[in-house]
Amino acid sequence: MQADLLITNIGQLLPMNKQGPVKGKEMNELEVIEGAAVSIKQGKIDWIGSVGEASVIEADQTIDAKGKLVTPGLVEAHTHLVFGGSREKEMALKQRGVPYLEILKQGGGILATVHATREASYEKLLQKALFHLDRMAMHGITTVEAKSGYGLDAETELKQLKVVKAAMEKHPLDIVSTFLGAHAIPPEYKDDPESFLTVMSDLFPQIKAENLAEFVDIFTETGVFTVDQSRRYLLKAKEYGFDVKIHADEIDPLGGTQLAAEVGAISGDHLAVATDEGIKQLAASETIGVILPGTSFYLGKDTYAPARKMIDQGAAVALSTDFNPGSSVTENLQLIMSIAALKLKLSPEEIWHAVTVNAASAIGRGEEAGSIVEGRKADVVIWDAPNYLYFPYHYGVNHAKTVIKNGAVLYERQAVR
Repeated sequence: MQADLLITNIGQLLPMNKQGPVKGKEMNELEVIEGAAVSIKQGKIDWIGSVGEASVIEADQTIDAKGKLVTPGLVEAHTHLVFGGSREKEMALKQRGVPYLEILKQGGGILATVHATREASYEKLLQKALFHLDRMAMHGITTVEAKSGYGLDAETELKQLKVVKAAMEKHPLDIVSTFLGAHAIPPEYKDDPESFLTVMSDLFPQIKAENLAEFVDIFTETGVFTVDQSRRYLLKAKEYGFDVKIHADEIDPLGGTQLAAEVGAISGDHLAVATDEGIKQLAASETIGVILPGTSFYLGKDTYAPARKMIDQGAAVALSTDFNPGSSVTENLQLIMSIAALKLKLSPEEIWHAVTVNAASAIGRGEEAGSIVEGRKADVVIWDAPNYLYFPYHYGVNHAKTVIKNGAVLYERQAVR
């Protein structure tokens, strides 16, 4: 057998090869192959077997995993990748208990990011996005969802989406684009949100024609968009051929979780205050709950999404950073894995499903990403960890030793000395 790359002497291999999304109690069932080897040819997984069997493979390059953990590349299912500026000055205000509405009055909050994004050039936004993608890659992420939503006008939303499209061409990570024009109500439409939604939905034909986004998302929340407004907007998006997502039930339980299931959204995201009825409908649907515990953690909230109850009732759950400049400023999905164990009470087995196969399914990449399967893309990470239980036990650091994307080494941590 010939191979371009052979990874051998793997202590534990997690193939994550169940058909996704993996729901309910099956999320706690994890296949672990010990003493494994994986060969890669022409950017795809060519063979999976034992170290002994690998002795007959002739490879152009061999990597000795030295008994470490090997998994699929992580899948990041919810990010606000493209934005201008930063908001570090707000942290001290929040710590002093200054209400968010007061921060908005002072020119901060989401409107500060909107202003910075409107003012930033296309080139500056692209370079910033590529920087954050590099950070994600170094932390073992190989597929990323990226939303617009900091333009809140036609020109800037299109600029953000074009930045995402350019990043797809310039960066080795796979990127999935989502149009989140309905992220907030800009001041100029504060008394007429319906007209703003019309402005955003009028962009659907151009976005579709120029292939600028695969998904349409909306923020269904008190003070933003109602359930009825969100339903009409998402159904219109589906008429144009988009799949849909929903920012749902983050602050107030308006019924966004139920709406996600009703309209057949590929995912309902946040779900921090999902009701029992919402969880029941989520579990009965094919919609995936994308849980963002980093947001609750960063904002110092006591309320976390009831992910434990969701899984126990049969739902499919994924995890994400919600990387954004205001409420979850991290590219480290590994940290989110630890928070999920400590605050959501998820098992390591459930967590690994939530950042691989289920996260891939939540962005329409269930047949491509999040698994080590013969014939699929060779997106593989060698972790500086002895076993899968080491996540999330050792928290707050980067365990990625070698990140392989499409069969080629993308990142390798070097020794300090």
